[in-house]
Amino acid sequence: MSKPPPKPVKPGQVKVFRALYTFEPRTPDELYFEEGDIIYITDMSDTNWWKGTSKGRTGLIPSNYVAEQAESIDNPLHEAAKRGNLSWLRECLDNRVGVNGLDKAGSTALYWACHGGHKDIVEMLFAQPNIELNQQNKLGDTALHAAAWKGYADIVQLLLAKGKVYAEFISSLLSLKNRLHQIIPFEIVGRIIGSLF
Repeated sequence: MSKPPPKPVKPGQVKVFRALYTFEPRTPDELYFEEGDIIYITDMSDTNWWKGTSKGRTGLIPSNYVAEQAESIDNPLHEAAKRGNLSWLRECLDNRVGVNGLDKAGSTALYWACHGGHKDIVEMLFAQPNIELNQQNKLGDTALHAAAWKGYADIVQLLLAKGKVYAEFISSLLSLKNRLHQIIPFEIVGRIIGSLF
């Protein structure tokens, strides 16, 4: 009995796999790749041949070269941002991995870049059109919360300078809760704001 066809990739979403084998193309529309290469799959509508991109080239790949035991990387942009891996982040963006995608916690790649203090990653994400600066995760935290909580004043200043976050930041600070879900006293909020400028 054959396995059911894979769910098609939603428009704007990209699935990321690691190649199991090296593939030598037989036609010009097929993609050459080597075992271990990361392949960004954008079209899985045909169960046998998927459209993918690797190392800046796009073409058709045999699905059985990345299916079954292939290692699917969930939220590759988030992983690159968490690790501060600029080249991987650039590769994800070049392959149209969604910049505002949410992980299981409801966090964006920008959140994780700010959480990790990766200023170069934050700057690269800022350069993307339609980057959402104020996305709240399931706990209500934004990228700004992550940077402030971790003490990355340089990233907080970048976020504030980006413009539209300032008013929301002040508002969120006034209602900021600590880990015990208690409102933080205004004097402490004032010190946080004062230390930023």
